[in-house]
Amino acid sequence: MKNHRRKMIAPIIITVLVILYFIAYFGLLIYLVENPVLKLLLGIIPALLAAVMIYVCIQRIKEIKGGEDDDLSQY
Repeated sequence: MKNHRRKMIAPIIITVLVILYFIAYFGLLIYLVENPVLKLLLGIIPALLAAVMIYVCIQRIKEIKGGEDDDLSQY
């Protein structure tokens, strides 16, 4: 069980880092852009990307808990 937890750390850390990058990058763009419609789009895009990243991370954690350590072995 402890080995599974160690394997879950990397996907979680990568997910958090990418989401923080989305927030910083798109936040800067929202700050620099004047057009309110473009600001709205720049707010929706990172939210959707973050949701996809979280979904993929959850799927990977389920794979690790299910005993599938090496997801590349399927290909």
